[in-house]
Amino acid sequence: MIINKVGRKQLGDRKRKHTIMLRFNTGELEKVKALLRSYNVDFQRRGAVGPFLRRLILNKQAEKSECLPGNTPKVRYQLNKIGTNINQLVKVAHYKNRRSPNASLVREVQKANELITVLITTINNTNLQ
Repeated sequence: MIINKVGRKQLGDRKRKHTIMLRFNTGELEKVKALLRSYNVDFQRRGAVGPFLRRLILNKQAEKSECLPGNTPKVRYQLNKIGTNINQLVKVAHYKNRRSPNASLVREVQKANELITVLITTINNTNLQ
């Protein structure tokens, strides 16, 4: 004698036990609602949004984005060391400039001023003659 089972099919291994909760701000929720409307999915209908988003996420190919090489801890360590070296060089440069701040610039400005005064006196002497 065969007994007909009545009720929901057993999912077995396909049972969904894991959850991921998403929170949206108002603008993001409006974008999701617009996406649902474009696919004619009712946002208010119970049990419609979850399966739609699941299909949308799982069927879409992920875009490869530029990222650091696979050996990131070593790369991060080396980048950190490079940054430390740059900071040390900048500190030395600032220290040397504090001992004689812009000394070469001051000398150049003085030379320019002397040349301008010579030029002005030369122009005045030629105008007087």
